[in-house]
Amino acid sequence: MPTKAEFRQYRYAPPPGATVILLVRHGESAPAVEGEVGPMRDGHTDPPLDPVGEEQARLVGERLGHEPIDALYVTTLQRTHQTAAPLAAKLGLTPSIEADLREVGLGEWEGYKFRKYVAERHPIAVQMFTEQRWDAIPGAESNEHFAARIRAGIGRIHAAHPDQRVVAFVHGGVIGMTMAIASGTNAFAFMGTDNGAISEIVVLGEQWAIRRYNDTAHLDPTLTITTEPLI
Repeated sequence: MPTKAEFRQYRYAPPPGATVILLVRHGESAPAVEGEVGPMRDGHTDPPLDPVGEEQARLVGERLGHEPIDALYVTTLQRTHQTAAPLAAKLGLTPSIEADLREVGLGEWEGYKFRKYVAERHPIAVQMFTEQRWDAIPGAESNEHFAARIRAGIGRIHAAHPDQRVVAFVHGGVIGMTMAIASGTNAFAFMGTDNGAISEIVVLGEQWAIRRYNDTAHLDPTLTITTEPLI
């Protein structure tokens, strides 16, 4: 009898011209100290990594150091540079800066205030999470403005790296909004990315596909600090 044709299950491959972008949240940054504004850059809180964050950065470098990576990106804030450093050293790549992927602007809550007020369940912090909008905070960036600059930053990376694989070291708010844009869901649906976690999108023009979110397989569970949910 003639052999019948077999049809194997489909295995995903990025479409021609697409860019695979691994989004790595920076390692844990230094604690905010009440009453101390701390380092600032361009109006944003700019703390260095905590020793826990430095270890998370090392583990990210170990995880991705043997993978095919064509380029690295960081933001203007030092915690992303420090998180990228171990992987950059392993790959011999110099990270480029994409300023539009910096963290959401927190207005009057920059410095220690954001962490303090979230921990204390300040009414505005509860409102922010309930209404899923950053500009519940006085002077903070709107969801619309934040999303627009993320689209611009991701778009530039895609334009520069068709058919390539890129790692971008960014921030929790950036990852959350990127995933919300890609999935078409609520702005805060993907909040809570772990420090040092890897998420992945595939970008082809206006089409963004989520391939991975909050991958922490490379991290030591003892390095993850958990807190009670705000709401």
